[in-house]
Amino acid sequence: MMKRLRLGVLASGRGTNLQAIINATGDGRLRAEVAVVVVDQAGAQARERAKGAGIPEFFVDLGAYPDKRAFEGEIAAILDRHGVELVCLAGYMRILTPVMLDAYRNRIINIHPSLLPAFPGLHAQRQAWEYGVRYTGCTVHFVEEEVDAGPIILQAVVPVLPDDTVGSLSARILEQEHRIYVEAIGLYQAGLLEIEGRRVFVKSQESRIQISGRRI
Repeated sequence: MMKRLRLGVLASGRGTNLQAIINATGDGRLRAEVAVVVVDQAGAQARERAKGAGIPEFFVDLGAYPDKRAFEGEIAAILDRHGVELVCLAGYMRILTPVMLDAYRNRIINIHPSLLPAFPGLHAQRQAWEYGVRYTGCTVHFVEEEVDAGPIILQAVVPVLPDDTVGSLSARILEQEHRIYVEAIGLYQAGLLEIEGRRVFVKSQESRIQISGRRI
């Protein structure tokens, strides 16, 4: 039987993807546990979600540290103390420095609300809606130095409907975020992901399937 993967979640806001992960660990869809939640905003709702699930949570205030490297050093120390094996960014609104990236190389994943490489950065849903695309979606990817540019694990397509608003489109994208983030963590937990350059493969005994950019 596979051991439970210890997850560390970084969040800045509502924590809906955090809740989706917590739910999946509780109902058996993920053989994993959220070992700790770290937030960078004192009022982040993610803190209450963690407390409600009995998960240790920490607020780390950037303003209390001389620079961002020291700030991330504290976060990395918290993750290390809690035995974290995979770091999941769940609405975490800061760009990571080499302090975190080197400590957890190829062990940090993120969910972004667009079909990368389209519409990276902030307000991706609004970017897609204003551009007038017919389809957008969400992407789970490994985190690297460049923003929203790491190797892609999974993608989900969401059609843009004629009567969509930014709000209605964002809500439908969020439903898919919750689904594919859990699936991506499960693939990692099972040891099935292999990175080669910009491509991510799912390993099996008989074959290797490329899923970089797979749309489901």
